[in-house]
Amino acid sequence: MTYERLIKQGLIKAYDASEKEIRSLLEIASRDLSTAENMVSINPDWAYNISYNAMLQSSRALMLRKGFRPRGSSQHATVVQFVKQTIGEEHRNFAALFDQMRRKRNRLVYDVASLVGKKECEEALSLAHEFVALLNNLINQEQS
Repeated sequence: MTYERLIKQGLIKAYDASEKEIRSLLEIASRDLSTAENMVSINPDWAYNISYNAMLQSSRALMLRKGFRPRGSSQHATVVQFVKQTIGEEHRNFAALFDQMRRKRNRLVYDVASLVGKKECEEALSLAHEFVALLNNLINQEQS
């Protein structure tokens, strides 16, 4: 798979990550999933943000495994673009929902409180679990 468009746009650059860096990001994703589970009833907005962060960190681990890292501003959007390209059409729904969560997370962090209800938060957390598992599998396949 080629990432020429993202490279030409200056959104990603080649990077030789250590196994420790990749594993650390996956540990953060796992930690965040657990934390989000504990926060659902307390603060759905924050649990949603933490669920998104688990997805982001596992996506960054995938980027590192593929030999790249994001550059410049709008790195979250770059990571989403990279994931869309990497996981392909069979998982396009995951990529679309990841992007949707990115946009909502931005509003939650910077603009609006109490935007997410408990049900939506639980759905986001479930998606995050599936997404992180998918990316873990892809990362482990790349290692083999």
